[in-house]
Amino acid sequence: MNFQQLRSVREAIRQGYNLTAVADALHTSQPGVSRQIRELEEELGVEIFVRAGKRLTGLTAPGATLLPIVERLLQEADNLKRAGEDYARVGNGKLTIAATHSQARYALPTAVRDFRARHGEVQLHLHQGTPQQVAQLLRSGEADIGIATEALAHYDDLVALPCYRWTHTVVTPPGHPLTDGQPLTLQRLAQYPLITYESGYTGRSHIDEAFQRVGLAPSYVLVAMDADVIKTYVELGLGVGIVAAIAVDDERDRHLAAVDARHLFAANMTRLALRRGSYLRNYVYDFIETFASPLNRAVVEQAMAALPSNGFDI
Repeated sequence: MNFQQLRSVREAIRQGYNLTAVADALHTSQPGVSRQIRELEEELGVEIFVRAGKRLTGLTAPGATLLPIVERLLQEADNLKRAGEDYARVGNGKLTIAATHSQARYALPTAVRDFRARHGEVQLHLHQGTPQQVAQLLRSGEADIGIATEALAHYDDLVALPCYRWTHTVVTPPGHPLTDGQPLTLQRLAQYPLITYESGYTGRSHIDEAFQRVGLAPSYVLVAMDADVIKTYVELGLGVGIVAAIAVDDERDRHLAAVDARHLFAANMTRLALRRGSYLRNYVYDFIETFASPLNRAVVEQAMAALPSNGFDI
């Protein structure tokens, strides 16, 4: 048994059982991948994959049982490598962060700047995606840290740590009736075409829940993944926007009027997630605390050691 065999099994599942794609990902040949998988199956005495001719089509029952063990072995191999790097190349390395657009655009820049000032030798890689994509990048080991508001707390193999709460703001063109100084209500808001986030993004569920509670069905004329797009179409007069409060800047958005909506929609929690069981290099702990100061090393280590069913909060 060797790690190349284990990597071939894991990559076959990641690539949807396409052995050509597996070979490309592992920089080897398709016959080489097939041989690695078959040799492992012969050594274990079970078939890991269901086959149709020479094609892999799924996991067998033994394969489904073995897969978590394969994942753990490869994760521990990666942990061993990272632990060695911590001592062999102190301060050097790579940090990969996966985040939604709102977090990458509005929440991360200051933390990245401050981290770079202290760790100039660390290569930072930033991936943007949906909350579900952020979670999958973490679960596959392609990202070290994930930051999002939605989804991250829903996976047992991730440790999701609360970072900060935030609320929504309504944005309109200047002189809009909603900026007349009268109390902002859901009933008033629902009278206008709305522009906000797609479902599953940036607290959209709390917006929908608020309207549903009072029996209102607002008209969404446009939905988008990020606040910049929403604000652009509000400026064009297509409707009233509902965005994260952190996405509104008085100087940058001087062509818009902003009305606090924290009393209308439930507050949202942004979370920072880590893959359970992963080894964190020293500079990873430093970045986490730079981004969310309550999350010092002791807090993170406590959360990583907690059982998945226990949950964790601060």
